[in-house]
Amino acid sequence: MRGRMIAGLALLAAMSADVALAQAVPFPPRRPPELGSAPQQPAEAPPPAANAPMRLQTEIIPPPGIVRPAAQPASSGPMTEEQALDRVNDYMNSFRTLIADFVQFGADGRKYEGKLYIHRPGRMRFEYRPPATIEVISDGTTVAVRDKRLATQDNYLIGQTPLKFLLKEEIDLRRDVKVLRIQPSSELIRVTIEDKATLGGTSRITIHFDPRSNTLKQWVIVDPQGYETSVQVANLDTGRRPDPSLFKINLERILDSRN
Repeated sequence: MRGRMIAGLALLAAMSADVALAQAVPFPPRRPPELGSAPQQPAEAPPPAANAPMRLQTEIIPPPGIVRPAAQPASSGPMTEEQALDRVNDYMNSFRTLIADFVQFGADGRKYEGKLYIHRPGRMRFEYRPPATIEVISDGTTVAVRDKRLATQDNYLIGQTPLKFLLKEEIDLRRDVKVLRIQPSSELIRVTIEDKATLGGTSRITIHFDPRSNTLKQWVIVDPQGYETSVQVANLDTGRRPDPSLFKINLERILDSRN
């Protein structure tokens, strides 16, 4: 269970097109038979009476030098896969720091909550709230997995996890991983990627991105053993700078299980 929970955090690298149908225009009601057939050509308007009041012109003519704004072009259609992937890439490269709340649902159905901190390039921290005792920290080179209850700390190279492309200075999903599937929609973009270089084998991550709010919403991970973990993020703050001490790792640290 602990291994799957760690995988759910470490695989943040993560990060059916539903096209709305236009409403049908109702047909006009049928003309009652007793009124006869509708005229084929509109009748000419009678000339105004000599003493009839003059009608005011309702169209507003702009003064000289003022140009009316051009009409907005109609939508060019549903989002393409390339456009959807560009939206996700652009978003991931739009910030260098991130603080967010996360909720994780493990393959065993358990729910965990915590705080996520990112400072690119390379630095990241997943901090679980009690009763969980796990912390996952990256200092840019090493990823440390701490368990206070067991008083252990396992260290990995950042290149052994998909975090390597999430935490890069410049993210390019086309280049950094294999894109398996793109599902563009006006309400939700799903991008499924594959990384064969993760510890233990190949992992798949499906990123859920909301194009309306331009925000990362969720990612779903299938680890090399086939276990699925879902992580939802909320209250994303890309303006605040996390405390640098959050990303420090003491590689010789002996954890005190009483903390």
